[in-house]
Amino acid sequence: MGPPLIVPRDLNPGLEVEALDSLLAGARRLDNSRLKRWLDLVGASLGVLALMPLFALVAIAIVVESPGPPLFRQRRTGYKGAPFVIYKFRSMRVQEDGSNVVQAQKDDDRITKVGRLLRRTSVDELPQLLNVIKGEMSLVGPRPHALAHDEYYGACVTGYDLRFKAKPGLSGLAQVSGLRGETADIADMAARVDKDLEYIRTWSFFLDVKILVKTVFIFAFHPAAY
Repeated sequence: MGPPLIVPRDLNPGLEVEALDSLLAGARRLDNSRLKRWLDLVGASLGVLALMPLFALVAIAIVVESPGPPLFRQRRTGYKGAPFVIYKFRSMRVQEDGSNVVQAQKDDDRITKVGRLLRRTSVDELPQLLNVIKGEMSLVGPRPHALAHDEYYGACVTGYDLRFKAKPGLSGLAQVSGLRGETADIADMAARVDKDLEYIRTWSFFLDVKILVKTVFIFAFHPAAY
């Protein structure tokens, strides 16, 4: 796990220099890795080509059940804090993207019938392969959150902003470690952040491959997906 990371937003004297140096070294490895970008481009491109028939069926099912576009777009915080627009299949009747974004909860009445199946199987996340191809995301990295959530958690979770030292991911170490779903308590998000920073500190190409393999076996019908 490495040394404890204590990094308040104002970088006060309690900063653990060794932990920060380790994280920054991992961030440089990520930034300089052509192999990671190759994996992202090849993996995401092949994924889009293979899944095009599924994408078409999902899009039709969404527009037949409820009015609105098949894709949901929302601003998220990306690499080095730069905002980008994330793509998902629309699974709700609302399309929140502002200062008040409510996390999905169990038995949330905003979720459509088709949307509930998409979320249970994580199919709603697959359009993010387009974000990966565009270079806004990676197949593996810290999961991006809505801008409103970044502002909230960034103010109360130590080291939160350091997640932006890596590209956001379609999957991540936190998610395959069981830290997925609603973050009803600050401690839930803090646990995710710990795993996100561990990923950056310890990154290797083989860690990405390991996470991707785990993702395939874990994400389908995950109990925390709703």
